[in-house]
Amino acid sequence: MRLVLLRHGAAGTRDPLSWPDDRERPLTEKGLARTQRGCDGLVRLEPEIALVLTSPLRRSAQTAECLRGVLDGAARVRVTEALAPGGTWRDVLGELESIVETSTVVLVGHEPDLGKLAGVLLFGAPAALPLRKAGACCIEFETRCAPGKGRMRWFLPPRALRRFARQRSTA
Repeated sequence: MRLVLLRHGAAGTRDPLSWPDDRERPLTEKGLARTQRGCDGLVRLEPEIALVLTSPLRRSAQTAECLRGVLDGAARVRVTEALAPGGTWRDVLGELESIVETSTVVLVGHEPDLGKLAGVLLFGAPAALPLRKAGACCIEFETRCAPGKGRMRWFLPPRALRRFARQRSTA
């Protein structure tokens, strides 16, 4: 199984007047466009995405929908509170226990939680591997996801993912 950790794209600035509930803060127009290109590059790297788990926050859900759109709706998208800010890596691992996908699963969420999850999966402890907005990493497992059992396949900032998208369109 391959697990891709994808941080949501660039969202609007926190503003209680515009978004009294920060969970509703959306991606910016520029953030949405860049996230779309980054998702295109991500799919070039990981074409066998079967499932996307996303935080319920609007900016993450929008990022998940960008990815689903690039996949032409081929992947299932499921919302989980385990990926909301403040959710623990233990909650996420509990969510992953029920997944028997043999292809790639993408988790769309927030920092610092995704970075801590990456540390747990790779090193067995919540060491921080911070992801930039719309950046991603891929961790591979021989069998099930478990702390310390993952192997890093790639770790890319958003700019690199967007470059893969450009290469895809010119190839």
